[in-house]
Amino acid sequence: MFEKNRNLHKENKSNCIQTDDIHQKNTITMQRFTLISIFLLAFAIKSQAQEIKDFTYKIYGLARTDYFFNSRQNEETVEGIFLMFPKDHAYDPLGHDMNAHAESSLYNLHTRLGVDLTGPEIWGAKTSAKIEFDFRGSGSTFGVIRLRHAYAKLDWGNNEWLLGQTWHPLYGTVAPELMNLNMGAPFQPFNRAPQIQYSYAPKNLLFRASILWQTQYLSVGPKGKSRDYIHNSNIPEMFVGLDYQDATWTAGAGLHFSSLVPRLSSSVINPNNGMQESYKVSERINGLSGEVHFKYKDKKLMVAGKSVLSSNLTQCSTLGGYGSTSINNETDEREYAPLRISHSWLNVMYGTKWRGGVFLGYLKNLGASKEVFNLCGTGTDVDQLTNASVELTYNIPHWKIGAEYSLTTAWYGTNDDKGKVHDTHDVSNNRFVISALYSF
Repeated sequence: MFEKNRNLHKENKSNCIQTDDIHQKNTITMQRFTLISIFLLAFAIKSQAQEIKDFTYKIYGLARTDYFFNSRQNEETVEGIFLMFPKDHAYDPLGHDMNAHAESSLYNLHTRLGVDLTGPEIWGAKTSAKIEFDFRGSGSTFGVIRLRHAYAKLDWGNNEWLLGQTWHPLYGTVAPELMNLNMGAPFQPFNRAPQIQYSYAPKNLLFRASILWQTQYLSVGPKGKSRDYIHNSNIPEMFVGLDYQDATWTAGAGLHFSSLVPRLSSSVINPNNGMQESYKVSERINGLSGEVHFKYKDKKLMVAGKSVLSSNLTQCSTLGGYGSTSINNETDEREYAPLRISHSWLNVMYGTKWRGGVFLGYLKNLGASKEVFNLCGTGTDVDQLTNASVELTYNIPHWKIGAEYSLTTAWYGTNDDKGKVHDTHDVSNNRFVISALYSF
């Protein structure tokens, strides 16, 4: 039923360009209402703490100010706060690169506030919860309260259930220590997601199993970033992982599965009458990703690393996507195959009061297992991506002040019939960050 037909079904590449158009209508009235609600909640918690035995809470947070400078335009979110990779050359008729222009900003959006709660036991389990927010906003709306973490736990000692939003398990038990707010992305998966997670921890082992959905961090597809792909799938993301942990070492591995629905309907021009017709289609793109990681940490030294082989993990702030493998000529219904991306990073930090370190990242587009066309995703024309960062921070109780320099280089080119990139040229960005934060 399916036939490949590239000439009759070519699409404009702009249909699948990554966008950050999650526009929400936030008003000053709503912000005030939210803040008042938070203060009322804190007051209620304080009142309850006096009435319910074994109920305690701790408020924490930080006030953070960051300045950054980039030597050229980049693929990024939040006006450069969350850097991904440098944009390709874009020459005007006079041969000037329009993306060869520096950018900089000073911001406080990642100031945050949170509360940790503990409550009385239920069914023999210790109960706890976390609620944390910052002022990042969503999409292109800044300075608006955004939920970071919101979950409850039931802990029986070796067994634990978590219900709510927290770090994606691919972010995991091992992540780099960086001043840069992208925390190693796109080499390190970066995502917070609503989930149901079960953990089992006998002795030095930690087994985790999670099912996850998407809210703030979304997959890229024919409509850009959208929740529709997983909502219409009715299959959540799934993860299983196993770690070994002791006083100084952590090492482990994990597997992740996703199943998304790119479209529910197609739009086709009838060649007989020139009229546009819509058809219901049944489409699905599956992806299986794996990762391994390690971490060594003592009083002064930390060495950590991770390697991920991903399939369509664009919701985790990284490169990837998929392409069509076949098309039904009548209805435009398609089959798909994901691009495979290799991500690796190494992070070394040393010191206490004065603490310095390096971060090295490497990413490679390995293409698809089948012939693909009409690629859709993030950075599908990037062959390789590298990053080298150095930082130095001064740390005293409640205060952290530091600076970081980062060099990121992307190799752009043209895709072959399996989505691999050839005939490449490199583009680099120099980034400087100065940060100061007060934590409590």
